[in-house]
Amino acid sequence: MILNHRIHVLTRKEELDQARAEGRVAVVLDILFATSSMVNALAHGASAIVPVPDEASARAEAAARPSGSTRLAGELDAVTLPGFAPPTPIALANSDIAGRTVVHSTTNGTVAFGLAAAAKAVYAGALINGGALVDHLLQAHPEDPLLIICAGSMGNFNLEDFVGAGYLVDLLAQQLGEQADFSDAARAALAVFRGDTPEALLLASRVGRMFASRRLEDEVRYCARLSILPVVAKMEDGELRNIASR
Repeated sequence: MILNHRIHVLTRKEELDQARAEGRVAVVLDILFATSSMVNALAHGASAIVPVPDEASARAEAAARPSGSTRLAGELDAVTLPGFAPPTPIALANSDIAGRTVVHSTTNGTVAFGLAAAAKAVYAGALINGGALVDHLLQAHPEDPLLIICAGSMGNFNLEDFVGAGYLVDLLAQQLGEQADFSDAARAALAVFRGDTPEALLLASRVGRMFASRRLEDEVRYCARLSILPVVAKMEDGELRNIASR
């Protein structure tokens, strides 16, 4: 299959604007931890994920839904919000989410979904679902330009998100050939991903080191696993749902 479009990587969500998103398919990446947690929650029975920009929005969203149907999850500046489930993948999956909608607020990742709203289609990406996601993108969007958006951290570049982007580019290159229409940023992400193991890269990143120091190294290692979940998380009517089985 030949993909007749340009594949580009944005290194921070702040590089995104409506004009850049329109007409493109967007994949949002926040590897440590927002999108990894979203994907993992869907794999462990959550009915949907609602990304919201802040705590107040999360509480309002949950209050507007039937009692008991939601689970709040999130953090601000890497500190779990009061009364919210911890937003790391393993902990969130063990937080009574089966059959419930997770209303999720984080400092960077959930904000990026709002910025990507003008895109033709929006997906949550991670290392743990990369294979399923790329297979779907090639089948469902063979002619659409693809924008891979690294959330970053409050305006800063984050290595772990760039590694995630590189993995998606690597998977695309395996199917399309390395002469596909990759931007320079996409090729740079690919080179970084191929430079070391994902686990080593994530643990060496600033955010990875911070979480390891907080005894969350197992969560970081989990996020470094490749294509272990058959989840395709697509935004539909403000909710991320797993469409892999459709």
